[in-house]
Amino acid sequence: MAQTEDFKKIIPEIEWIKDDTLRKKVIDAWTEAARRGGWNSVEEIPFTLSFKNSGTLVEHTRRVVKLVKNVADTRDEKINLDYLIAGALLHDIGKALEYEKAGNEIRVSEYGKKVRHPISGANLAREIGVPEEVAHIIESHSHEGDKMKRSKESIIVHHCDFIDFELRRREVEGD
Repeated sequence: MAQTEDFKKIIPEIEWIKDDTLRKKVIDAWTEAARRGGWNSVEEIPFTLSFKNSGTLVEHTRRVVKLVKNVADTRDEKINLDYLIAGALLHDIGKALEYEKAGNEIRVSEYGKKVRHPISGANLAREIGVPEEVAHIIESHSHEGDKMKRSKESIIVHHCDFIDFELRRREVEGD
């Protein structure tokens, strides 16, 4: 699995987190999720199984991180940029557990049939010791968060995630 320097090459946006401890915990979460999910590299985890040729989770994550940073940079509200970036980097981390590789096929794992990625990802992040505000972003970024009061940071990640999902689906399926 990727060491810190390798991870910085795979997802250079990790450097946008100013807090060294939080940055390390984000890398630890990715590393542990890949280990538990049986992935040889974070780069082989798919973005989604909802449509074919979706690309990788790393590609999606990088697009979402760039989107959330752009949104935050245009807003006047007080936004915790470290939590926002960490939440964007980890929002789909549970997909490493929700999906599995079986030969040449990637499918929903038995665990993933019971626990969707926002919940498994938030639980893993809490176990690693990320701040609760970041775990909240992970837990509430998808439909599971529709009945929660999302933080400002979570609102941004939620919408940027769906923007990227819809645009990527259109790109591969055609308009």
